[in-house]
Amino acid sequence: MQLVGDRANLLADGLARIQREVDDLFDELLPIPDDARARLVEAMRYATIGGGKRVRPLLLAATAGMYGVARETAVRCGCAIEAIHVYSLIHDDLPCMDDDDLRHGKPTLHRRFDEATAVLAGDALHAFAFEVLSMPETVGDPFVRAELVATLASASGMGGMAGGQMMDIAAVGQDYDLHAITRLQQLKTGALLSAAVEMGAILGRVPGDSRAPLRNYARDIGLAFQIADDLLDHEGDENKAGKALRKDDEQGKQTFVTLMGVEKARHQAHALIEQAVGHLAPYGTEADLLRALARFIVERDR
Repeated sequence: MQLVGDRANLLADGLARIQREVDDLFDELLPIPDDARARLVEAMRYATIGGGKRVRPLLLAATAGMYGVARETAVRCGCAIEAIHVYSLIHDDLPCMDDDDLRHGKPTLHRRFDEATAVLAGDALHAFAFEVLSMPETVGDPFVRAELVATLASASGMGGMAGGQMMDIAAVGQDYDLHAITRLQQLKTGALLSAAVEMGAILGRVPGDSRAPLRNYARDIGLAFQIADDLLDHEGDENKAGKALRKDDEQGKQTFVTLMGVEKARHQAHALIEQAVGHLAPYGTEADLLRALARFIVERDR
């Protein structure tokens, strides 16, 4: 029981710290200009500050922390990947995509501002992510900066998140099988989670051929994360989630839950997490936060 309590405290402290740090850095890096751009930056701040679990920045910071990377460096890179995640949510919520009214318990950005501002805010956050990664004050070594940029670009483009979103849009009315759903979710959700771990390893100067345990960990938590999301969408509480649920069912989309059933999907998510934790066997207590984060992914209620 003590181990469970220690794990919960480690995770709670880790989440609270990274949420505070990411909020503070977005606040510092997104000052509202005294000109006609003010509305754009206000929209960017509305979307980035004070919401979200910050799972991706925590994955990055926890991995980087295992190798003694300076916390400020990890948080700056965590903000970059979070900016990509937030921009994707802004665009997902638009009427041309999911047409959602709520995100993190408050009106979606296009409802709070307008659609044109939402598109621009998403575009600007996409650019902002790479601007942060390209800054010498983020990482002094240009070769490390280049690898970070390449990793995030690959994970967020047509071979990653955007490609997965296109597959998801095309899924309406289609009879996707488990292989296709797994591929879709590896791109739409898993790629950015994997990039967070990979970027932490890059900051830690871990050679590419030594990253296999971390990459396998990231692959498994990525799939488990999406299965957990599908379960929450199927049986979760909209008030806790802070967004509309059960939209996949309404649109006739196949999910892990529709293909596997609730209990088998839940079992598979937990099996993936145990497998992910197993990939961390070469590491000691320095990986405890990654282990706790993996279990949080399937135990969360939002």
